[in-house]
Amino acid sequence: MWSQAIRYLILPGWQGSPAEHWQSHWQNCLPNASRVEQTDWEYPERQAWVNELEHCIAASDVPPVLIAHSLGCITVAHWAAQAAPATLNKVRGALLVAPADVERMECPPSLRSFAPIPRQTLPFASLLIGSDSDPAATPLRALELARCWGAEAGILAGAGHINVKSGHHRWEQGFAHLFRLQSLIEQRARRRA
Repeated sequence: MWSQAIRYLILPGWQGSPAEHWQSHWQNCLPNASRVEQTDWEYPERQAWVNELEHCIAASDVPPVLIAHSLGCITVAHWAAQAAPATLNKVRGALLVAPADVERMECPPSLRSFAPIPRQTLPFASLLIGSDSDPAATPLRALELARCWGAEAGILAGAGHINVKSGHHRWEQGFAHLFRLQSLIEQRARRRA
């Protein structure tokens, strides 16, 4: 799985992923991995975030696997809802970790421009990993988003928002989900062959 033929695009959520976050660890240890850098991590603007993702995907000479966390997951959904078919076809798959429910009542005001959340099925293999103790999305909401997006879903017990605050620094166990996504990508490719 750790192949130079695979490009990984890391999509942090609100406030970015600091050096001790698992996304930063993964970026450092996965070959051919890079981060989608946003201009403003504190006050995100939906279209700016979508445009930067579009730019990174279009510039990639290798079809990427997206690894999104929190608001990064919602950015993927918005991007997929408006991207051209040729660009959509460049994405191999997406690992969507702890999606932030930007439609919830207690959502921070700076994230509300990302509502409503697109409900279209993602046209590539996807795996959504949520938590039964995530303050940003209930497990039922995470499962609902997975169903809408056509993603396989898994709910972790007591994992919080799957970030530094919840103790997920290196999150080596998360690589099992990346392996599962790779399996889903390969199954999809076989069905289309």
